[in-house]
Amino acid sequence: MSLKDNPFTSKTFEKSWFNHFYKGATRHTFSFIHGLSFYKHPKLRLFINTGRNLTKGISYEITETNLTDFKNKVFLLYDVPDFFNVETTTRPSDLGLHRIRQYPGFLINLEPYKDLDDYMRSTFSKSSRYKFKKYHKRLESCFDISYKMFYGEVTKEEYDVVFAQFKHLLEKRFLDKQIRNNNLDAKEWGFYEDVAYPMLLDKKASLFVIYNADQPIGITLNYFSEHILFDAITVFDIDYAKFHVGSVAIMKQIEWCSAHQIKILDFSKGFFNYKERWGNKSYNFEYHIYYDKKSLFSTSTAFVLKIYFQLKQVLRNKNVNEKLHKLTFWLKNKDKINYEELDYVFNEIDGNISMDNLTSIGTDSDEYRFLEKMTYDFLYLNMEQLKDLKIYRLPDGENRYILEGKRKKMVLQINAQHI
Repeated sequence: MSLKDNPFTSKTFEKSWFNHFYKGATRHTFSFIHGLSFYKHPKLRLFINTGRNLTKGISYEITETNLTDFKNKVFLLYDVPDFFNVETTTRPSDLGLHRIRQYPGFLINLEPYKDLDDYMRSTFSKSSRYKFKKYHKRLESCFDISYKMFYGEVTKEEYDVVFAQFKHLLEKRFLDKQIRNNNLDAKEWGFYEDVAYPMLLDKKASLFVIYNADQPIGITLNYFSEHILFDAITVFDIDYAKFHVGSVAIMKQIEWCSAHQIKILDFSKGFFNYKERWGNKSYNFEYHIYYDKKSLFSTSTAFVLKIYFQLKQVLRNKNVNEKLHKLTFWLKNKDKINYEELDYVFNEIDGNISMDNLTSIGTDSDEYRFLEKMTYDFLYLNMEQLKDLKIYRLPDGENRYILEGKRKKMVLQINAQHI
């Protein structure tokens, strides 16, 4: 499909990107290519698309005229999804092109379906649909859940609160995974925080938020073209893992897309199991390298770039990049990593346990915050509600707690293991 109104080539996106990564640099445009701007490599006659690898897919058009402002130059274009169907065959005879396949991409084509139920019936088995509905129902029955799509009008104060929690949840998630996430690099995160607000006001971006009471527990940053929602960054609170908040978020966003004539929900680049499971179409991101075929500098530079990115893809296929991210994370965060893994079980209460003189505790205090995930697992397994839950610590020095809901009362036994 052709892409109209690409958010990643908008003036707002490009201006913010230059401010954060190449402040003061000259923004270049060329007559032979429409829809893109570039910045120049500091030493070479190499021009790279604005946004570099922080877009979720660029589109452009090569002119059919004999314009020659590409002479003696090389142009590197990151992240061109092949499903955009960018026309590359009609171009000046002296303009060469290398297309290098990089990351896989996944999307949901919603056009054939009238609503979420219709899509679910055509995509998932009956048992899978049952599980997804169970996650949704349990989440809403155990907590005070609400959903909000920030799209258009929002105060800067409310935006800042959500974005601060967004960062906190990402840090928590990747500290648990013990792997580096480039979105959290200071410069990159500052860019996302800066660019999303004006684009949100212009309805070119949104923040989809799942709340437990007034606390965000799932957040997704989206961008929009005319008929496509691009899922840029998504995260949920890992303490709610039992409830599959990520799946609930996808279902809610499919509902929103159906109600707002959005034809494609694009999960963008990178392989994750949830993308493959939910998507109904896979595609590839490509890097496009244009060069002057009559220039030795241009042809040799383009060839070196081609080999370089092909090699990177080979290493990526061997998961070398993931191992490098884990090593980078460890070097930067070795003092934060918890080497005590909490192993825990729920047991029925026996007759030897007395409830006399026990004082209830809360997981909202720093001392007992580590209990949150365990208590949420208890809620999920026993269909209890958070508002009814009481927690007591047993004074036996064995790290045992009593969890009491309306219908169920159990002992939580925690065993710390050195890892």
